[in-house]
Amino acid sequence: MPSQAKCAEPDSLYENIEHAHRLRVRDVAIPTSVVTISALFVENKWLKKQRLNAQKTLSAIDNKKFKADDYIQYLPMVSVYGFNLFGVKGRHSFKDRTIILGMAYAIQTATVHCLKYALKEKRPDSSSHNSFPSGHTATAFTGAQFLYEEYKTVSPWIGYAGYAVATITGYLRIYNNRHYINDVVAGACLGILSTKLAYWLYPKCFKFAECNDSRILMTPYYLGNNIGVSICIRY
Repeated sequence: MPSQAKCAEPDSLYENIEHAHRLRVRDVAIPTSVVTISALFVENKWLKKQRLNAQKTLSAIDNKKFKADDYIQYLPMVSVYGFNLFGVKGRHSFKDRTIILGMAYAIQTATVHCLKYALKEKRPDSSSHNSFPSGHTATAFTGAQFLYEEYKTVSPWIGYAGYAVATITGYLRIYNNRHYINDVVAGACLGILSTKLAYWLYPKCFKFAECNDSRILMTPYYLGNNIGVSICIRY
């Protein structure tokens, strides 16, 4: 009786988990390129002039400021647990998603603070020299990408709502004259990239992760005069 190594289509749940941990070249190349271009605004005189013009248009300057950005930066991340509390299940268990979130914020915090220390860009309001990149925006987009990854198979609009909140956070950082537009753009890219890296690294760093489970599927088959077993091993 011959045997044949052959993979059947994976069930949708496993496929969703597996896809959540893939990392494509463009997932890294695009945000890295945008952050690099954004950093040029710190030193290039012509680019600095352009961002200053944008700042005058977008910021409140001496008008009344809104401090909601200090709070709504966490809303996308909190929403993941809120949906789960009301019975809307995401891709991962509470333990898995919490570890992934911790990894994402660790990557984001380390990257943001290293760039702040290295570039020492003065804030628009001249309060300090740690403007680039925007930490609030990075935090908001880390959470937004986290929300999207967990619930995009339930409804992509849940993730889009998270991006909307993160975008508002970024705009308020400019409006409140705490960041330039390049700081915000770089922060958004770093937040998204940090979460994608965390999802990719998690099953590689933690062998106990549920998304790391191996599966063996054995299916008997009959084809003409041949009888055999098709075996699929997923790991």
